Amino acid sequence: MPALRTALLQSSGRLGDVSANLRILDEAAGRAAAAGAGLLLAPELFLTGYAIGADIARLAEPADGPSARAAAGIAARHGLAVGYGYPERDTERHGVIYNAARLFGADGAPLAHYRKTHLFGDFELKWFTPGDEPLVQARLGDLTVGLMICYDVEFPENVRAQALAGTDLLLVPTALMHPAEIVPESVVPVRAFENQLYIAYANRAGAEGDFEFVGLSALAGPDGTARARAGRGEELVLGDVDPDLLAASRAENPYLRDRRPGLYGSLV
Repeated sequence: MPALRTALLQSSGRLGDVSANLRILDEAAGRAAAAGAGLLLAPELFLTGYAIGADIARLAEPADGPSARAAAGIAARHGLAVGYGYPERDTERHGVIYNAARLFGADGAPLAHYRKTHLFGDFELKWFTPGDEPLVQARLGDLTVGLMICYDVEFPENVRAQALAGTDLLLVPTALMHPAEIVPESVVPVRAFENQLYIAYANRAGAEGDFEFVGLSALAGPDGTARARAGRGEELVLGDVDPDLLAASRAENPYLRDRRPGLYGSLV
């Protein structure tokens, strides 16, 4: 099967400026498509910025709001799948806002929608409601793609659930801050190895309000290595998700086959 070239947009965009961030997403999609990518992943809360405080209530949109329609158009115009993070306003529950992510296919069709289940720190706990659907998947060509957000990937149970459900590529829009560099440098590659899947981890970069984002976006492979890695600044990094390498690695690595679930009851 052909490899899926995957582009990770490492950028914090423009704080509070949704229109500008959609333009940045559009430009990145054009560059990614020109480089042969079939997928572009942008960071957590990319459409609005992360450190927007009370403006979250003003900038949050429904899952099918105008920004979603614009992002679908970007995907269709450039002919590649597009995933990104944004604050979602629940139209059925007044005042409820989720830290969410969307994925559109190369034809602009909606493929997946996810609400962050593990909120990080006082800032997120103040402004967001945690999601309650832990396993979200979609098909992207020949691959099964899963979706989660930042802190979610740091819980081994989350990623193992994706692996057991057949996920080949886990998309993780992220807003990781200093001094947690160990997550992209070590945790994410280990998660990919122990679960025998790819993880696309797209982070923000630079200072934003009280936060300092560390970059280091990565495409981690099932061999536990970073198949592509960004530095600390704004960058578009590309790497290949290779189904043949994935199949060979799964045949050689017995973690999922050798599990003994009957012994693990105490975990829950």
